Amino acid sequence: MFTGIAASRGIAIGPAFILQEFSPVVTRVTLSPEDSEKELDRLNQAILETKEQIETIKKRAEEELGAEEAEIFAAHLMMVSDPEFLGAIRNHVTEQRVNAEAAIQEVVDMYVNLFSAMDDEYMRERAADVRDVGRRILRNLMGIKDISLSELSEDVVVLAHDLTPSDTAQLNHHVLGFATEIGGRTSHSAIMARSLELPAVVGVSGLLENIKTGDLVIIDGEQGKVIVNPAEDELKAYQVRKESLRQQKEALLALVDKPSITKDGRRVELAANIGTPKDAQGALRNGAEGIGLYRTEFLYMDRQELPSEEEQYEAYRQVAEAMGDKPVIIRTLDIGGDKELPYLQLPQEANPFLGYRAIRLCLDRKDLFKIQLRAILRASVHGKLRIMYPMISGLEELRQANSLLQSVKNELKESGIPFDEEIQVGMMIEVPSAAISADLLAPEVDFFSIGTNDLIQYAVAVDRMNERISHLYQPFHPSVLRLIRHVIQAAHQHGKWVGMCGEMAGDPLAIPVLLGLGLDEFSMSASSILDARACITSISYQEAKTWAEEVLQYKTAEEIVEFLKGKLGK
Repeated sequence: MFTGIAASRGIAIGPAFILQEFSPVVTRVTLSPEDSEKELDRLNQAILETKEQIETIKKRAEEELGAEEAEIFAAHLMMVSDPEFLGAIRNHVTEQRVNAEAAIQEVVDMYVNLFSAMDDEYMRERAADVRDVGRRILRNLMGIKDISLSELSEDVVVLAHDLTPSDTAQLNHHVLGFATEIGGRTSHSAIMARSLELPAVVGVSGLLENIKTGDLVIIDGEQGKVIVNPAEDELKAYQVRKESLRQQKEALLALVDKPSITKDGRRVELAANIGTPKDAQGALRNGAEGIGLYRTEFLYMDRQELPSEEEQYEAYRQVAEAMGDKPVIIRTLDIGGDKELPYLQLPQEANPFLGYRAIRLCLDRKDLFKIQLRAILRASVHGKLRIMYPMISGLEELRQANSLLQSVKNELKESGIPFDEEIQVGMMIEVPSAAISADLLAPEVDFFSIGTNDLIQYAVAVDRMNERISHLYQPFHPSVLRLIRHVIQAAHQHGKWVGMCGEMAGDPLAIPVLLGLGLDEFSMSASSILDARACITSISYQEAKTWAEEVLQYKTAEEIVEFLKGKLGK
């Protein structure tokens, strides 16, 4: 048995399929001037084929997984069109007169080493993208057929050192689950597994050394285990557990149209996080009572220029109309940190997560911010839209944003353009300074939404994407729970409601505590909503409050987790 990180819940049982990493042996050959011209033609043809393949993969990913999951391929397309990246490869061929294979390998290695050495996790992740694109060009250059997981014809459990974005986009219905030797809960492969509802375990060292294709494998995405050629009694036990989970999933479908009410009558709202208008349908299918987070930055990505006011208006209108009388919280542009827009030519920063991003960028670039605000306000007549500012750190920023919003409202009134004059305006609590001063901020907003993904990493000073310190990224850290309690209490004292749109909102272990602390709205991935509803309807509010009070007496995250597991029988 192997242990790793439980990345996506569920159990998969099936024969192993070992996905071998493409590691070509490249020999450096010096060319004559005449041959280097021919070599350049070979290279250009391979680049063209690569571009066409990525476009095909991107289109398929958009259709089957949604625009958010397909976004990585927009970055790959930009890379395979990047004059600096391609120019360096071509210069190796024409100036240094080396064969195309060696030129690609040398330039890719240079970029990979450059990105891998950077402190910023987002930039380190770009190394995997460069490697993925470089290998695809090499395959096409060498005439080696791509091993496509989309062509699997029998049910298998995929085992790999890592799954590239290209790999995960091609997982078809024959893939029962997967395990990888590297990765964490927030790695690309883990996020994709949860999106696809595939059982997955990542960060399993030594996996490929001890398993061969065809071995019977069990992936336990609940406990982070990979079991090879299990004994008969162990196999039967897992088959029983798998069937039980299937029945539980079916039973949850009965909750799709039910309200989210505790045993003693406290009602909360379960909403979905989305990235595109198309995602609204998935939210409704899973019983969402609203959209708690519409990530508008995806409107700005995969393009060469800013989206126009009309394009934005149309996207917001579509979501508003799809959700009808259900609320839709639109987060204003949250670019920077781990999300870049090349056409804005933002400066490189030593620590972009603490830099020129989100509301800071918008308050500096009022021209683009006003366009977005106009589009949201115009679309507000088509549904129940709400506005939410990201990364507010204090009252000054909130007042500046609200002042700009008021000026846009005045302009629309003067032009006779209708909008919802009672539109709710809120802010995310994801910066510790905002959490601590929530009592000062609450009077000037309609609601708070706690963004735990960033709040946790800022509060405990842990880069949530860094595998070496991921064990320190603790949602149940006593300080995090105290910050959440303070925010909820401050808001309620001023008659304002509080939601949560970070991953913690969909964590079955956290839900009773958050309920007991008084959280009013939980927003999560659509696939987590029914599990969350089952949890909420199975407990009383008074019981949850007692749990929350007990949890706050513990001194470590480990003690809190053990207490909650005991209460929930996990």
